[in-house]
Amino acid sequence: MQPNMIELSMYEISQFFLFPTLLLIAALFLYAFWVLGEFVLLAWYRRQGKGRALLAEFRRNSGLTVDELDLIAHRHLEAPRIASRVTPMLGLVATMIPMGPALKSLSDGNLASVSQNLTIAFSAVILALIAASITYWVVNVRRRWLAEEIVEIETLREQTA
Repeated sequence: MQPNMIELSMYEISQFFLFPTLLLIAALFLYAFWVLGEFVLLAWYRRQGKGRALLAEFRRNSGLTVDELDLIAHRHLEAPRIASRVTPMLGLVATMIPMGPALKSLSDGNLASVSQNLTIAFSAVILALIAASITYWVVNVRRRWLAEEIVEIETLREQTA
């Protein structure tokens, strides 16, 4: 049975997205380590009593409401939060795209091509999951830090009122 035009087109289009997906995973992998480095530096600053972004913002503008502070906190976490959620999806895409050629090669008896395609698939998903894990962990700890700062700001407000 011959594949019809729609199936063949879908196959070709999916193959087109492998390279851009792998590039995005590589970029997000590097970004995860950037975020981790930034996190370590911020943790060091926090131990010294510095590095409190919301508190600094509040000191510049004491009229900020809790909702505005919350919005600022969300803005600080937006990029790593998106990375932590998008990266596993890209890993899945990068896993599934080479599976088509791997299965085709398997049916043709070309085990070298099967091995090459599976290597790409599993390497991509591993890097994606590592990147997602790093960014997910950093986002959650930073979210707690920002929530602590909001509580601290509310305490300051009550003391000055």
